Amino acid sequence: MSQPDIRLDVPYGTAASATLLLDVYQSPQSTQDSGRPAIVLVHGGGWFRGDKAKETTLASLLVDAGYLVFVPNYRLAPDHVFPAGRDDVLSAAHWAKDSEYAFDRDRMAFVGGSAGGNLVVEAAIATGCPAVSWSGIFDLEGIIRSTDATAAAPTAQDLDAMRSADINQTGRDDAFLRWVILQEVGGDRLRLPDATTTTRVTASTGPVYLANSLAEFVPVTDPAALQHALAAVGVASTLQLIPSTRHAEGYLADALPGSLAFLAEALDLRAPSAPA
Repeated sequence: MSQPDIRLDVPYGTAASATLLLDVYQSPQSTQDSGRPAIVLVHGGGWFRGDKAKETTLASLLVDAGYLVFVPNYRLAPDHVFPAGRDDVLSAAHWAKDSEYAFDRDRMAFVGGSAGGNLVVEAAIATGCPAVSWSGIFDLEGIIRSTDATAAAPTAQDLDAMRSADINQTGRDDAFLRWVILQEVGGDRLRLPDATTTTRVTASTGPVYLANSLAEFVPVTDPAALQHALAAVGVASTLQLIPSTRHAEGYLADALPGSLAFLAEALDLRAPSAPA
């Protein structure tokens, strides 16, 4: 992995009187390449925590693969409930397209894991751009309804002392999953239908690459249901199932090759047509 050129804490907008910041990663040799594609890389953290600073490894790997990478922070729940995070990710993408950075504006994709995996599919719905989602959470209302016999509870893990790739690597935890989802809607179950991604995909949604471990924090039925919903409206998707309890970037080495192959194909399809 080579050392990218990194610009930290670039303002991309304001919301709720706060300045929104992103980091930019690029190859020092490609700063003037107007034909390169770009990725908006969205951190996870259950919508209630997380920071762009934890995406250095994946952002650098994406730069090595030929991408200009924008990594935004976004407003966090429960102080800022859905659609605040989604709107901030979209604002970051709009800012990138209006910026002076050299890249092909028709070749942008979104990549994220966990809550970031949810937000990138939300971005694919809104923009029609491709998305790579690792352990995204989509049927918020359905998960809450199906686990009503379990009381929501925060995790006992010391999240601040852990690497992102080490969080939630012990399999299903319905109590914590419920707690995380309820953070995104500020504890208001009436907000769940609006925040449920699965029911809002349309034929103009961008193609999606999904990855999930078979026995992880997010039930595998969730990405499978999203894939079914995408198929019903004619949107292409891939679902990679990984035999482990690892969550999101915990299976980076397993999911990255297929994700990069998907991005290369999806973004080539969006590039200007080459002469015959």
